[in-house]
Amino acid sequence: MVVPDNDVDDPSAWLSGSSDGEGELDARVPSPPGSSTGAGSLLDTVVIAQWEDRAEQGLFRYDVTACPTKVVPGAFGFIAQFNEGRGSKKRPTEFCVDKVVQPFDAKKFNFTKALQKEVLFQFEARPGGGAIDYEPLAPAGPSPNLVFINVSPIEYGHVLLVPRALSSLPQVVDTEALLLALQFCHQADNPYFRLAFNSLGAYGTINHLHFQAYYLAVPFAVERAPTVALRGLKRRRGVHMSALAQYPVRGLVFEAGDALGDLAAVVGDACARLTAANVPHNLFVVDCGQRLFLFPNGFALAKAQGRVPEDLLATQVDPAAFEISGHIIFKRGEDYEAASQASVWRLLEHASLSEAEFLATARLALDF
Repeated sequence: MVVPDNDVDDPSAWLSGSSDGEGELDARVPSPPGSSTGAGSLLDTVVIAQWEDRAEQGLFRYDVTACPTKVVPGAFGFIAQFNEGRGSKKRPTEFCVDKVVQPFDAKKFNFTKALQKEVLFQFEARPGGGAIDYEPLAPAGPSPNLVFINVSPIEYGHVLLVPRALSSLPQVVDTEALLLALQFCHQADNPYFRLAFNSLGAYGTINHLHFQAYYLAVPFAVERAPTVALRGLKRRRGVHMSALAQYPVRGLVFEAGDALGDLAAVVGDACARLTAANVPHNLFVVDCGQRLFLFPNGFALAKAQGRVPEDLLATQVDPAAFEISGHIIFKRGEDYEAASQASVWRLLEHASLSEAEFLATARLALDF
């Protein structure tokens, strides 16, 4: 694929103190657009308050708010961050990367081994999407859905949603867990709050079922990318389906409005088919849970087969959901300083399947 020279709005307006596409990004504002008071939903308020409380307690391995961040000049507005801590202080991967399904191993790190004070709260979605309450002393069930801080954060408010945290579930998404994640986004009701899932083999680093989410007050590149219809497939159970166009990583796009149950059912089934076929994949959720991107991820295979150039391997950037969606986390200052739209595009396209492989995988996932 080549980098398109299209007519997307210039993202340099997001930069602080700059009008030429250079400078630092002022993007850590979690309040919803148009909010003069900064008031969001109750869940949004609790996430922010609890996360900041843990920051004050010194539970994070580094101060992510001090990491330099900028919009990369170009039509797509890729976001670059220099975060040395993600390379030097992040917990290492402890399992094979060539198998999407691997049994849960209680001896390896999982979230039952996290410190209790890393837990922010338990989350239970209200039936029908009704208003939620916050009960500080509410009793926990036998295997509650827990929200943790990510001690090696990528951005402000970086949290982990762990469904049925005590049930020893491996890192395999299903419809029930995905619906919970969509409800979490929906009830946060903040478009700056995005959620992601990384399967094993697609740079999921802990084999314990979890989703990641954080705040970033600018659009991700993938949110701005155009889409095209898939021949023979447009809608299922009220879910509109399409494919990304003019983007470095080929992916599927699902939109369902408030029909979160239908969205979870369609995408959950697609993920089950990919899992059964041992296809690594990533999910990226935007628009308060109403739009979802599904990426089959071929980067680990390309790396194993020696198809990724040495200069890209040297950056230590392994594209998972957030990177593929446009937020590139660099571990070395020289890579951050040299980042361009062309270099980011070149890196990400190694995570993409070929057009023929993608169409075959889409037909497998969606059975059409």
